[in-house]
Amino acid sequence: MAKTPLYEASTQFKNWRYSPDSLASVRASLNSAAVAVIRNTFESDEPGSSSAVSFLTPDEELLLVRLYISKIPQLCGFFHFPEEVEATAVSYLKRFYLKNTVMDWHPKNVMLTALFLATKTTNNPISLEAYTNNIPKTSPSDVLDLEFLVAQSLGFEFAVWHAHRALWGIWLDLQSVPDAPRNRATTHADIYDAALQHVRASRLSDAELVYTPSQIALASLSMASPDLASEWAASKFPPDSPSVPGLQTTLASIRALIESSVVPNVEAVRAVDLRLKLCKNPEKVVGSKAYLAKKAEDERKAEEKRMKKAAEATTEGDPFGDELAGGPGGIDDDDDD
Repeated sequence: MAKTPLYEASTQFKNWRYSPDSLASVRASLNSAAVAVIRNTFESDEPGSSSAVSFLTPDEELLLVRLYISKIPQLCGFFHFPEEVEATAVSYLKRFYLKNTVMDWHPKNVMLTALFLATKTTNNPISLEAYTNNIPKTSPSDVLDLEFLVAQSLGFEFAVWHAHRALWGIWLDLQSVPDAPRNRATTHADIYDAALQHVRASRLSDAELVYTPSQIALASLSMASPDLASEWAASKFPPDSPSVPGLQTTLASIRALIESSVVPNVEAVRAVDLRLKLCKNPEKVVGSKAYLAKKAEDERKAEEKRMKKAAEATTEGDPFGDELAGGPGGIDDDDDD
């Protein structure tokens, strides 16, 4: 029986890969559901008020998320976090917004929480105080209050397979292909560095949600050196392999994504962010009437649940039953045997 490749056995392969169409559908559904809930909340508070609200579109939400993705490398550079932390935090932020919308949770604090969580899951921990004290206008609660929500939205699936590691694997392979120059690693170091920059650029796109890490890595290498990418592919696939035409089509699609990956225009994002302040879910705004009402309702339900459990406990009697009582087969204080 053929052994399943490690990547195909991963939660990333099973739960975090989409087609471009399904990705768009997920985002549109989340956006539509959020708009419906927020509109209803506005109307409950003040009938007719939602008609004046300009809600964000899925593309505008994505624009805002991508701006905060672009902030992660800056923070990682400041804290001297390794590549693994940066790439993992980016993946967490993308995945979070496949379960939530920016109209519920603003990307700024989610990004900071995703990065802090990534330091722990990649075994590069930093104390919460050292982290937040070096980020302006950030308190420990800004991170801690969202940490469980982020982890829950990720399905507690913290392991991420990254394209930069796949690129390193391909680069090592290229040192051992037949007739490879003995000093290739040093004489072609600039090619590896250029390919790595393309991998980093891919993080601003949806590439990792659609394609495998090795596909992204090979596409990045082909942008830096088509000859080396072809040499590696030839060492893995015979020229007449039916996989070759499909691979070339896939690589072309990835290259197009990478080439179009740019940091969003700050002015465009600022306009979106201003509108977000007006259409943010009031149930998530601390101190608002809707927030207080939702909090009171949650507390009421929690109290009902506690009361129900207490009532069930009192009707169940002795939780240990007869086994620990003095009956047949039980413990009898008078039994000295």
